[in-house]
Amino acid sequence: MALDPIRATEIVAMLLGVAYVVLAALRNRWCWVPGAVSSALVAALSFKRELPMQAALNVYYVGMAAYGYWNWTRSSSAGELRVGTLGWRWHLLAAVCIVPLSWVTAGILARETQAAWPLLDSLTTWFSLFATWLVARARIENWIYWIIIDGVLVYLFYMQDLPFLAGLFAILAVVALAGFIGWQRRLKAQAVPA
Repeated sequence: MALDPIRATEIVAMLLGVAYVVLAALRNRWCWVPGAVSSALVAALSFKRELPMQAALNVYYVGMAAYGYWNWTRSSSAGELRVGTLGWRWHLLAAVCIVPLSWVTAGILARETQAAWPLLDSLTTWFSLFATWLVARARIENWIYWIIIDGVLVYLFYMQDLPFLAGLFAILAVVALAGFIGWQRRLKAQAVPA
């Protein structure tokens, strides 16, 4: 029995997405390669299932993969990526900007497209942009955002009959938790004088 092309693409995107997040949690700069390919596949699937913001977001991820690889390569010293934090004011500013922006784009999507979930699609997209920037800048808080975003995306993709992508985001949420714990240990180790 032949595998449906959509399901096959979902499975490949899922496996590459898991490879990306596991390597990112380990602070390995090569994470960006499977991340870029997975993102290109998810963009195509999202477009096909009428999730335009997710499609656009994943196109952005492909570009961010190049930036992330460059920044992690440049920022690493002796093979170890240094992680940091971002002040709470930046998170507040991000929320103050992202929530209204999400309402505006959700309204546009609802009026102008056949988008299936305009508000969830918009919120997860805009917060994902911010979280991706945090990953590329090696800021530990990215993992907290990803745990929440991935939980919402499990629901969103499941409701759009993309169960393998829903499964991917469930796995990514668990790996994000592990990434947060690992990066937290690394941050504490960096603070101890050698």
